[in-house]
Amino acid sequence: MKKIILLSLFGILGFTAYAQQTLPVPAEFQKAYANGTRAINGQPGPKYWQNTADYTLKVDFNPSSRVLKGTVDVVYKNNSTDTLKELWFKLYPNLYKKGAPRTSDIAASDLTDGVQVSAFVLNGEVVPLNTLVIDATNMHTSVPSIAPGKSVTLKVTYQYELNKGSHTRTGQVDAGSHFVAYFFPRIAVYDDVDGWNKYPYTGDAEFYNDFCNFKAEITVPGNFVIWATGDLTNAKTVLTKQVADRIALAEKSDSVINVITKADLENKRVTKALPFNTWKFDAKNVSDFVFALSDHYLWKSTSLVVDPRTKRRTRVDAAFNPIHKDYFEVIDFARQSVQLMSYEFPKWPYPYAHETVFDGLDQMEYPMMVNDNPVAKREDAITLTVHEIFHTMFPFYMGTNETKYGWMDEGWATISEWLLSPKIDTTMVDEYGIQPTASSSGSKNDSPIMTLTPDLKGSGSFTNSYPKPALGYLFVKDYLGDSLFTKALHHYISSWNGKHPMPFDFFYSMNEGSGKNMDWFWKRWFFDEGVTDLGIVAVDKTAGGYEIKIENKSNKPMPVYLKLTYADGSSKQMHESIGVWEKGDKVISLPVATVKVLKNVLLGNTYVPDKDRSNNSFSVK
Repeated sequence: MKKIILLSLFGILGFTAYAQQTLPVPAEFQKAYANGTRAINGQPGPKYWQNTADYTLKVDFNPSSRVLKGTVDVVYKNNSTDTLKELWFKLYPNLYKKGAPRTSDIAASDLTDGVQVSAFVLNGEVVPLNTLVIDATNMHTSVPSIAPGKSVTLKVTYQYELNKGSHTRTGQVDAGSHFVAYFFPRIAVYDDVDGWNKYPYTGDAEFYNDFCNFKAEITVPGNFVIWATGDLTNAKTVLTKQVADRIALAEKSDSVINVITKADLENKRVTKALPFNTWKFDAKNVSDFVFALSDHYLWKSTSLVVDPRTKRRTRVDAAFNPIHKDYFEVIDFARQSVQLMSYEFPKWPYPYAHETVFDGLDQMEYPMMVNDNPVAKREDAITLTVHEIFHTMFPFYMGTNETKYGWMDEGWATISEWLLSPKIDTTMVDEYGIQPTASSSGSKNDSPIMTLTPDLKGSGSFTNSYPKPALGYLFVKDYLGDSLFTKALHHYISSWNGKHPMPFDFFYSMNEGSGKNMDWFWKRWFFDEGVTDLGIVAVDKTAGGYEIKIENKSNKPMPVYLKLTYADGSSKQMHESIGVWEKGDKVISLPVATVKVLKNVLLGNTYVPDKDRSNNSFSVK
């Protein structure tokens, strides 16, 4: 109830200041328009800014004890128009800290004392640790004023114990494998809409990070291989010559190269024979940095041209335990995912130099990496691989705020499953989330998509983030047609990649890119509540054939798909896009010109979430 009241208030504020708009614009976005940081045409405003940092990470990780010790050196630049007098940090490993609030189930054996900060140096001056305020996954401290355009340097020394079980996006995978994410103190986002991102990480809602540069040095025992965000800059120092040469070969080969084989592992011919190796990585303009390691994983690799204009290639890797037989095909699914993204949808050259699918215990994305659990069904392996790799575009190339608007990335990953998976296996029809959307529509947990992610409850936590926004994108694609939709989407991507787009930036950018004002649809599909239900009201004989009347029992526009069956046994398919509901009609009439005798009309489609299908078939008398 509270969420509905807030949205109504936003609507009043929005229409007062921007009477020409049909979307309910909250006060904080109106302020951004007034300040010139964002524009009502969906473009970054002339005064748009975002902060950034250069991180130097030095980590020593002990796989046996799971203790990670590190130092992080940061040069943080305040590009905002504000003078900053405090800094906020994210300590994501504190999800596992005793007493921290969380939505994820964490076993008592995995609870720790959290991140232990042993030194904090600001601009060369030691900061007393008792001035650091740590509240679960948030940490903040007062600092001397950081004026607009000025930088500050930080050095933080810390350690924590990686979880063995209760794997929530990070932790031990098996006795010799670990996926290590969110492992360093990082400065939170300070943006033009909300200021500091103070949302705590509780294990459910995801992340919001600035685009930064990372240099990492990770020291592990000598028999472990590391995969990570960014480019490995010292392959010949940490790997045997034959393995390093195979990586170089994979980077220019369309074929799959076995970088690490079972024989290599058995004969210990993978890494340099040293007690410890320090792996060095470099990643520029990315929103996060993660790494994974194993002492017994196979490594398959291939590459492909993702940009035919420049001939730029992307290397695709699969690192996995050979006992997981599904993973022997994952390299092919991953390669095809990157290819389809580059040439089919969204038809945008894959933006990074490599992508690694790591055999882990989750289904989670990171810049240039995914942590994917093994699955029993081939179809599930395809959809999982497509979904997680597609996240490269949203939220990593497009820096959306997942802590507030999970739908801005999960919806795109979901539509990617629907559109791309059947291109990998033509026998597939992926119906992920359609039936839950239909059955839960109009229920107590069915709230508007624009409801903030932390406020979602029950079934809405899934449907509002995944299938409902994906259906919105799909319906707009159908309405505009593939060519115009791609043009509009590319307009949005080119305007906002490497930045922080918010929902209204997306809506207005798509309007501008397509040349069509689609606020009528955005408002009704993303801001309003209501059951999703279409039905056939009547089929009437006319002089030229028939007239079919379709009722929309809510205000949510959905495409109309009809199958007409005639007395002679022939059939015909009819289709109308969401455009038939643009004027707000509750009942529409669709003419059918024919001399044949119509016997039956069937309404519906896989991707139309119709709650009550009892009125979807009509026998013509």
